Amino acid sequence: MKGPTEKFEASLYDKGTLSRVLEPVVTEAPVEIFFNDLKVATIACTGIHLEELALGFLLYSGQIRTLEEVKNITLSAEDSRVNVLTSYSISPDSHSPEHFVLSSGARGRGCKKKRQAIKSDTCISANRAIAFMEELLSSSQLHSMTHGTHCSALADRDHMIVMRDDIGRHNTIDMLAGYALLGGIDCSDKIIVKTGRVSSEIAEKVWTLGIPIMISHSVPTSEAINILNKAGITLIGNVRGKTFKVYTHERRVQV
Repeated sequence: MKGPTEKFEASLYDKGTLSRVLEPVVTEAPVEIFFNDLKVATIACTGIHLEELALGFLLYSGQIRTLEEVKNITLSAEDSRVNVLTSYSISPDSHSPEHFVLSSGARGRGCKKKRQAIKSDTCISANRAIAFMEELLSSSQLHSMTHGTHCSALADRDHMIVMRDDIGRHNTIDMLAGYALLGGIDCSDKIIVKTGRVSSEIAEKVWTLGIPIMISHSVPTSEAINILNKAGITLIGNVRGKTFKVYTHERRVQV
């Protein structure tokens, strides 16, 4: 597996002249996710934090529910493969091979189990939401170097816990899910801070984690708003400078 960046020659146009430069470019590599030795997805990603990515993907797709179900995780850097072995031979939700998904991205079939709306009383101040976004945008080293990644962070009400960068915004949420699963972190009072657009899939992934508040530098789609309203999740979006828009469940935002 290559590193998260590669160097390529490019021509830089500046003040009327072209000059050759060596430019860091974010890596895009296919990684195969195996579940009990059965390939379930091929995810295009940056190639880092692969154990977290695999666990988060499997959690969202309903293959695993808790870390206790996981017996072993094997990572083959040479083959760009992660294999997650569990205490059962096949997912309890699976009844045929059609349940498994082969994908060129982290997109897959989410868990179909009915979920309850999130009732958390966790709140965030307007100033803290703005400060979180400023911290996220200034701290993403891989994005600062390449301008080719998305970044997401898991936070509590006071500080960032962990940040993850990748070429796929959905991948970063899966990585945070895997990090939380490995660390035994209760997400019911946590916050997601992210850069890219909030799609319906992002909304579903955050709902799967039970997180009550999401803050985004970008904006949501219409279907994402519908899902977040149903899920009971607060979305603070379009955070730009000292302004933002609250699209759902405003009650958690303190001004």
